[in-house]
Amino acid sequence: MSASAPKALAIYAGPVARDLLQREGLQARHVAAIPAAAGGPKGLMLTRLDQFLFGEWLPQADQAIDLIGASIGAWRMATACMPDSMAGFQRLESDYVRQRYDIPPGKRMPSSSSVSEAFARSLHAFYDGHVDDVLAHPRYRLHIMTSHGLHMLNKQGSLRTPLGYACAFFANAVSRKALGSCIERVVFTASEPGRVVPSLPFAHNDLSTRQYRLDANNFFQALQASCSIPFALDAVHNIPGGPTGAYWDGGITDYHLHLHYKTAPNQVVLYPHFQRAVVPGWLDKTLKHRHGATSALDSMVVIAPRPEWVRTLPSGKLPDRHDFMTYKDDFAGRVKVWQQAVDESQRLVDELSMWLDNPDMNVVQPL
Repeated sequence: MSASAPKALAIYAGPVARDLLQREGLQARHVAAIPAAAGGPKGLMLTRLDQFLFGEWLPQADQAIDLIGASIGAWRMATACMPDSMAGFQRLESDYVRQRYDIPPGKRMPSSSSVSEAFARSLHAFYDGHVDDVLAHPRYRLHIMTSHGLHMLNKQGSLRTPLGYACAFFANAVSRKALGSCIERVVFTASEPGRVVPSLPFAHNDLSTRQYRLDANNFFQALQASCSIPFALDAVHNIPGGPTGAYWDGGITDYHLHLHYKTAPNQVVLYPHFQRAVVPGWLDKTLKHRHGATSALDSMVVIAPRPEWVRTLPSGKLPDRHDFMTYKDDFAGRVKVWQQAVDESQRLVDELSMWLDNPDMNVVQPL
């Protein structure tokens, strides 16, 4: 690394979290919850941090931690609950970088059904034989976020789905609560049969919310639903144990999991993220007035790549879904660019490790 190369890691903290960092630094015992955002390939940039946090740093303490994931974030958090999470994250990185969906002749993109079928096979190949361990992790409580369609969105259809999402867009523009007239948040929480489902680690008066047990009978459907981007993948219908109807990507309701987390004194929500802004829902991406921090994030610590460092990556950006089209005829080229970016993300780990050993509050910016 040259002397002029920008730092890779940025640290942001809400006011309550900042006070704790000022007094004690950041210790593994402080962590009450870890959210994991939707964002497709952007999540690749966090897998090295995941390996460090779950494989090396968090084992320094033993408190229970809630893991809340939407879309690729749900995949990451389920991987954290595997018996060998380090190997799991290494495989997730490799599998995701090398995923391939062939485009039929004369088409701009593969069909949603073909992508869904391929993704279902990949999830089974990844988690078969590990589901019981994921669900019964002695320390981590897994919460998978999904978006359950209501009215027109309760069933997928060539006409009703775009109309339903148009209605959802306009409802959401009015308010987050109004979005609940079209689509609701359904959370599947890991719990062993015969035990009470743990309560959600966040308040949920912002949006219509229901919670159900995540078990071996619905694990794959819930996880696939959480990753089912509308129009790119098919909805998952009738998840066992939950309400009937269509389930879509958890990022629709909770893109970056801007939630009012429940934390005790001297606890924080540690959020490995790919940017500073914690955007509430997918439909809020263009609503810039909803991108700022609120009091809900007072106890949050966000660790993310610096924008100026991101500009040094291949193509000057994080990997994203548009790369599938940019490199649609150059699979090897996309793999090369994505792998280079992921390898560069080791810088985030190195800088975080040094900061944890010698916390410098001058590095910590307001969230």
